[in-house]
Amino acid sequence: MISVFIVEDHKVVAEGFEHLINESGIALVTGKAYSVAECKELLFKTQVDVLLLDISLPDGSGIDLCPQIKKEYPEIKILMLTSYSELSIIMRVLEDGASGYILKNAMAEEIIEGIKTVASGKRFLCEEVNMLLKDNDIQLVRLSRREQELLRLIVAGYSNSEISEKMFLGYLTIKSYRKNLILKLNAHNTAQLVKMAIEQKLV
Repeated sequence: MISVFIVEDHKVVAEGFEHLINESGIALVTGKAYSVAECKELLFKTQVDVLLLDISLPDGSGIDLCPQIKKEYPEIKILMLTSYSELSIIMRVLEDGASGYILKNAMAEEIIEGIKTVASGKRFLCEEVNMLLKDNDIQLVRLSRREQELLRLIVAGYSNSEISEKMFLGYLTIKSYRKNLILKLNAHNTAQLVKMAIEQKLV
């Protein structure tokens, strides 16, 4: 059974999800939290495979909580379950380590499928979010910490020589990294790389 922890500020909504999950036969809710503080307090003593995380919480945001949880508990799979469908929010939490994103108006079967998929180590997006990304022609790419640092410096306008000094790497290494980054993001040149990085909020 997949152990699930729910972070949702509305108790009735949390209980509804709990009933749905417990009846699925594939997962069991092992804990619930109604705030950021309560989530942090309960996580260290609760067995968790998948964490269902809302964005709007009374004492903070699931957007900020997501990378904190991934840093402290990297083995936990975070599945955002929220009403927010803004592209910038979706991109940010996925880049910050969330394994999936589901809107609360999704079908019950889709929520269960999402839990099962992220628990297996794969990414899951509900149909509406998937279509939103396709409509905006956005390719989800996971960048390493070093790639993110390099991309930030490129967007800031630094040359390869300057980046080499800042990252304490050889000039040829930076040149190679930049080329690989352009290929990874499917950009044609540095100008397009910068444009994509800004539009997709990769930096």
